[in-house]
Amino acid sequence: MTDLEFDVLDELYFVIGFESLLEATELEEHELYNCLKGLVSKGWVKCFIGMDEELPLSKVALDTNYKNYSYLATKKGLLAHNGH
Repeated sequence: MTDLEFDVLDELYFVIGFESLLEATELEEHELYNCLKGLVSKGWVKCFIGMDEELPLSKVALDTNYKNYSYLATKKGLLAHNGH
């Protein structure tokens, strides 16, 4: 796990929208997008529409909708984060 992944996962213990996550991490938009893309592909983060509708991985379109999603660490992601 990279330091960047660790810092992003640190903010994902609760569902958070992209803009709020961007503000909390103080990253550049492209940095956060790339990190989230990697975290989702590892199964460490899941995507939501709003705060309560989880998207199945097959319906996630990060390339075009990443700003519209909310994010949450998965159990696998939390275990990786806590074991860092």
